[in-house]
Amino acid sequence: MTSSSSANKAQPTESPKIVVKRQGLMRLLYTCKHTFNGLKWMCRNEAAFQQELMLFVPLTVFACVANITVVQTALLVLALLFVLFAELVNTAIEVVVDRIGLEFHTLSGLAKDISSAFVFVSMLMAAIVWCAVLWP
Repeated sequence: MTSSSSANKAQPTESPKIVVKRQGLMRLLYTCKHTFNGLKWMCRNEAAFQQELMLFVPLTVFACVANITVVQTALLVLALLFVLFAELVNTAIEVVVDRIGLEFHTLSGLAKDISSAFVFVSMLMAAIVWCAVLWP
């Protein structure tokens, strides 16, 4: 057998995974499972998310026991949740960029910089909301 004939042999490949579109209650259950997996991964692996959670918990408790209206409490908690949301989006963008390739590319760096700026802006927004509510 020549080397050219062995090169033409098909390499064994994995069969493609079939995506199942669930509906109704099963869809909801699987969505909750994937949501929990994502949050668990973030809590275990993402230092920035861990730090933001360490601020979120005591500040949320403070917002709930402070002598302010329910609407003001909701604004404070939502501002903190928006920071966590921004960190989730930032990490998702970074993971996708890294999945595409680890070599340096200007657009990959720009995507990461912009998603990082998104987190910074969310923190700035949260600080403004907290200042506006607590120091009128």
